[in-house]
Amino acid sequence: MSLPVIIILFIVSLFVAMCLHELGHFITSKRAGVKVEEFGIGIPPRIFGIKRGETIYSLNAIPIGAFVKAAGENDPTVPRSLAGKGPWTRLGIYAAGPVVNIFLAFILLSAFLALPYTVVAGNGIMVRAVVENSPAEQAGIEPGDVILEVAGQPIQNSADLSDMVNSVEAGTEISLTLLRDGQEVPKTVKPKFDEQQQEQVIGIYTGWNIVSQVDEASPSYEAGIRAGDTIYAINGQLTYNDDSMSGALDSIEEGGELDILLLRGGNQTTVSLTNGGYQTLPGVDMRWLEGADIEQERLPVWEAVYMGARYIIYMPVLIVQAIPLIIQRPDLALVGPIGAGQLTVEVVRSSGSDTILFMGGIISLGLGIFNLFPIPPLDGGGMLVALIEGFRRGKRLSPQKVRLAQYIGTAFLITLMVVITFSDLYRLISGKGFGL
Repeated sequence: MSLPVIIILFIVSLFVAMCLHELGHFITSKRAGVKVEEFGIGIPPRIFGIKRGETIYSLNAIPIGAFVKAAGENDPTVPRSLAGKGPWTRLGIYAAGPVVNIFLAFILLSAFLALPYTVVAGNGIMVRAVVENSPAEQAGIEPGDVILEVAGQPIQNSADLSDMVNSVEAGTEISLTLLRDGQEVPKTVKPKFDEQQQEQVIGIYTGWNIVSQVDEASPSYEAGIRAGDTIYAINGQLTYNDDSMSGALDSIEEGGELDILLLRGGNQTTVSLTNGGYQTLPGVDMRWLEGADIEQERLPVWEAVYMGARYIIYMPVLIVQAIPLIIQRPDLALVGPIGAGQLTVEVVRSSGSDTILFMGGIISLGLGIFNLFPIPPLDGGGMLVALIEGFRRGKRLSPQKVRLAQYIGTAFLITLMVVITFSDLYRLISGKGFGL
């Protein structure tokens, strides 16, 4: 998929997510009897508008999202105003936008998981890296080992391994048969439960190849390829055997740029190399998983729906667990529209066009969660005020205090967006990425 197409699809995804967010507010406001003065697509100045009933439906010049203008948003004396409604009604109206975004994310993620997806299967799975202090390291598993069997059952891909590891009770040892230097080696490992992944793991990263050696005088070494790396893809094409690598190299004309996606431990990184008419990467010795080839698989619809819901449910947990990363690398953890667009381009280029559905779901989910933060003037701020007044049996907070909170919250959000936008632009201009 070309870069302009990816960017257009990202913009459309963001636009639709924002419009549906406001549509949620619009519908709940109408049903609650709030007078909606205008429902606008885009940001003013207005291009044209049509009045139907008491509401103007407008198309505006700046194509960024949408807005709902309710009567008396902060003045309860206005007839049929938003502010004049009870706290629980206002809570529902404010919550409707984020709820629509979260539901849209659930639909898109479930649809993505239900689509056919590409799997590389072979005679076992190759261990490309071992997590430090993991059960695998304690069991003596090494990079380059090939796991042939788990509990006596042959496996062909990482999903088979995950299913087998999670089929036993926590703390139970499980037997493995490894292929190491042409010899079968028996091992036992005791999986442990990973809080972040919410499943049992043994602490390995798997792949289909591993770089065994790189000539230090070669262009590959100068580009940044090192022993122990896995060549995941070249210009977006998976490399799972000699033929797939040759095909990826042949698809780029001599003198063209090769974008090589490497897996290194738990990270991904991209290096560039000028194609010199290579049939294999110069100076690189590879070890391949025997029998590796492409297969198409898909999840049953019910399982895709379950996994989509599971992702949504565990997202708050993942956000909490990501706080250390946010503190250490806010430039990667906190992104605005520009950063989200760059991330979408990297994901789609490295993982294929199908992931645009996944990224659409992530965009919608991120928009919904962001608006739930209890900071005026976000929806979460309005929800917080309504919630407090609800527990006070409808007794309103001081209008002066509410306005002060809105001023402070607005100033904070503007400052935050300026900082994030500057960070996104710096990352983009300097040629840095997210390592995908």
